[in-house]
Amino acid sequence: MPVFAHPEFDHHQQLVFGSDAESGLRAIIAIHDTHRGPALGGLRIYPYANEEAALTDVLRLSRGMSYKSAIADLPLGGGKAVIIADPRTEKTPALLRAMGRLVESLGGAYITAEDSGSSEADMQMIASETAHVGGLRRASGESGDPSPFTAWGVFCALKSAVRHGLGRDDLEGLRVAIQGVGHVGAHLARHLHAAGARLVLTDVNREALAHLAETLGAETVAPEAIFDAEVDLFAPCAMGAVLTDAVVDRLRAKVVCGAANNQLAAPDIAERLMARGILYTPDYVANAGGVIEIAWQRRDDYDRSSVMAHIEGVGATLDKLFARAAREEVSPTLIADAMARERFGRG
Repeated sequence: MPVFAHPEFDHHQQLVFGSDAESGLRAIIAIHDTHRGPALGGLRIYPYANEEAALTDVLRLSRGMSYKSAIADLPLGGGKAVIIADPRTEKTPALLRAMGRLVESLGGAYITAEDSGSSEADMQMIASETAHVGGLRRASGESGDPSPFTAWGVFCALKSAVRHGLGRDDLEGLRVAIQGVGHVGAHLARHLHAAGARLVLTDVNREALAHLAETLGAETVAPEAIFDAEVDLFAPCAMGAVLTDAVVDRLRAKVVCGAANNQLAAPDIAERLMARGILYTPDYVANAGGVIEIAWQRRDDYDRSSVMAHIEGVGATLDKLFARAAREEVSPTLIADAMARERFGRG
């Protein structure tokens, strides 16, 4: 399994493979860049088909975290961790404690937090072995789960994307397709419903999908049919690499803005979206709300109103980014990437 020749390797500073025979832990931690500060990134627990798939995911995700922290102007670098396991059947206290010891062995270079397959309760377990954990319940008793903050940031991003892509300032009657209504997608759906949007939802968890749809009066479709929905905006909020050539050809939406990481299956997909007249919102700009919240948790002067103001700044950042992309007649992704690389010293 090549590392330095891997297509997703981007001069990552450190790559750690960890195992623990007693708990069955098989994990990879990738630290992409620490020029702005320690590498922050969530822990994804997923039953990858093989080690190469896990490596590909962690390399892409960690790189995305460097860009995300930089574009959000945070004193943090980018990293990510994955555990090769089914979170429903193989996640145990012993496994999580072993992961905590692996994080601790890096001496603070990497800070972990919630992601797909892991929860705040899991972070509490990991915190029994290391202090390098974010997304924990605060002393006030308020949950440290970053999902609501991620969703609010995506909602702010979405309003900017609608202004620039559809030329409208309100969401009343806007038709939005949301792919994935887990923690973040469900919160986003509620924000959109409250703003008057009409929703088309899908998820592999049919029970959760049906419950949310009934609550919000939303339409539901099978997962594969979401790309063909007659909507104004498509919000990918599930796994990454969803925007392939075939999917882009099928999309009816004129705007894409969602919470999923690494939405583009390949870099040239950004140009394909642009050619079709679809405004793409760079994912790591839109979904930075959670990492902004976790960064503020690490400060002694944590203030909820300041956190929300920082997150709402995502919309202003995108207003500038979209305007510059339009002036230069290039994809917003190229502008976002250039801005981020300048901020973490790889311009």
